[in-house]
Amino acid sequence: MLLLALLCSLYMGWSMGANDAANCVGADIGSGVMPLKTGIIITCVFSFLGAVFLGGQVIKTIGKGIVPLNTLPADQAMLIAFAAVFGAATWVALATYWKFPVSTSHSIVGGVAGAGLACHTTVIWEKMLHIVVCWIATPLGSAVTGLLLYPCLAWLFRLRFLRKSGEKLVIILIYLTSVYLAFTWGGNDVANATGVLTGTGQFSPNQAAVIGALAIIFGVATWGHRVIETVGFHITNLTPLMTVTVEIASSLNVHLYTVWGIPVSTSHSIVGAICGVGLMSGLKAVNLRLAKDIFLTWAITPLVAGCISWLITRLVLLFW
Repeated sequence: MLLLALLCSLYMGWSMGANDAANCVGADIGSGVMPLKTGIIITCVFSFLGAVFLGGQVIKTIGKGIVPLNTLPADQAMLIAFAAVFGAATWVALATYWKFPVSTSHSIVGGVAGAGLACHTTVIWEKMLHIVVCWIATPLGSAVTGLLLYPCLAWLFRLRFLRKSGEKLVIILIYLTSVYLAFTWGGNDVANATGVLTGTGQFSPNQAAVIGALAIIFGVATWGHRVIETVGFHITNLTPLMTVTVEIASSLNVHLYTVWGIPVSTSHSIVGAICGVGLMSGLKAVNLRLAKDIFLTWAITPLVAGCISWLITRLVLLFW
């Protein structure tokens, strides 16, 4: 069961990398500033560093903050870990195939809760409520930050001393903000792949972070281009300065929750920021039909992942 849990964590890390690479560089590629290959390399390198140096707090939350895996018998903790990551990873992989940016954080939280309920163990609903509130606040916070920040940056770059070097400076900022966003994404989201492994007591947070980071890199490199197309090209048309604004708003949002140890969605954060900045050009500039489909997918994500995990857990208990 430990081996199955480890393999499913690697599967989850791969599916996360495939789906969430778009959060870090989709806007850059959509604005025409960054080549796809460069974006994938930046995401791989800095998400790995973020996972190793910033991922410890959220790993602890996933590992024992929703279902106290560290207090359960070893075989039961392993079963919940296996079922949770299998259910979450399967849903994320399906969403990636459909090119929808979904929340891996929502998926794993729903998966842990579903597997815990199937085993009739304690689910810490107070912590779940805190996480859900942060889920709602994440896209709203990014959208509002983007709306407020973009006019300030636009005014700044109209100043005389920045006009000549403005274009080059924006390109430099795009690369720097992509690095920061990849770093914060790795710090928050690595827990989605391997947080449950620490709850079983078989892996330390540092070991789990390295395992998850390697799996994420593989997912980014092999299938990350699919959702990049949706985030970068299909929600709204982004100028380079809009891209800088989107990435600053999103990364600040995610970094704050990471320090608090709250697993939030980088997908929610980046899409919220894109919609917020896109609204500066008017409502017609945003692909409302696609935005509606993305929001619907977000809403059902924890429920679907939880149901898959619950079903897998019940089947294992029934036949094994």
